Amino acid sequence: MRFTKMHGAGNDYVYVDGFREQLPANPAELAIRVSDRHRGIGGDGLILIVPSAVADARMRMYNADGSEAEMCGNGIRCVAKYVYDHGLACKPELRIETGRGVLTLQVFPGADGRVARVRVNMGLPILEAARIPTTLEGAPPANVPLAVGDRTVSVTCVSMGNPHCVTFVEELSDDWVLRIGPQVEVHPVFPKKVNAEFIQVLSPREFRMRVWERGSGETQACGTGACAALVAGVVTGRLERTALAHLPGGDLELEWPAVDGPVFMTGPAVEVFSGEWPE
Repeated sequence: MRFTKMHGAGNDYVYVDGFREQLPANPAELAIRVSDRHRGIGGDGLILIVPSAVADARMRMYNADGSEAEMCGNGIRCVAKYVYDHGLACKPELRIETGRGVLTLQVFPGADGRVARVRVNMGLPILEAARIPTTLEGAPPANVPLAVGDRTVSVTCVSMGNPHCVTFVEELSDDWVLRIGPQVEVHPVFPKKVNAEFIQVLSPREFRMRVWERGSGETQACGTGACAALVAGVVTGRLERTALAHLPGGDLELEWPAVDGPVFMTGPAVEVFSGEWPE
């Protein structure tokens, strides 16, 4: 099985072209094997690029633990790059089907003609608690106290097609991300688990972020999480509607122009290498 390793701001996945390759019978099991950074290819998960009846391609995403996720902001930028660069659909605007519906993406080729950056219409943020989903109250639940282990934290919850729990902190630390993050992920108020973002606001238009990603652990970047952080920052009065997010793997440009409109995200997409996996 041919595969391609790609990353968006360090959020790396193994991609398989379902237009040309026979797909694995058990993609969840394969995701666990290929994601292993010591015994596999290494990555935050597996993404299948497959035909769609309603878009240029469909993205199916599996986390490193084999669980299937609805959406990945960094992953979908790489899908758009692959679709364009590998001749599946050479158009300046692409439509990709995901677990949260069909999203529209603009591709920006570099001097070599290959896509370097992608702008994604991430769709409307989901603010109703039941649809996030969470049993916390509010639309969205904003600055809500949540008991986590030995402390109570203030959280704001948003869905970008997948659930996010955003905590604003004075300073980012391993204690927040590596100790509190795993406890937030499996907290009983989140029936489908949750991605846990920790945000340090630098100014109303700039923030630093680390994320404990549902099913994968800490990742170098999370596109949907960055979008959720922007929305959470706006609704709690911490951020303006346009902001730059600094993540361990790189920067993402974020926009939420109107309260009743979609969130836009712009960032890099990089192809690292291709190879063959013995199935």
